[in-house]
Amino acid sequence: MAADKKAYPLRISADVLKAMQQWSDDELRSVNAQIEYVLREALRKAGRLKAGKTSTADDESN
Repeated sequence: MAADKKAYPLRISADVLKAMQQWSDDELRSVNAQIEYVLREALRKAGRLKAGKTSTADDESN
């Protein structure tokens, strides 16, 4: 079963958004999926999220 998703408005600078768009294009993900992936990886590295708890279809395809 897919994880519950919550909508969250995000204010982001134009430069950061452009960089995320380029990165997401390189990884064949949407910008939204790329932002979630980057946040999830940072949380795992910080020990704040257990590995494998919130994987998405986008992660499994890459």
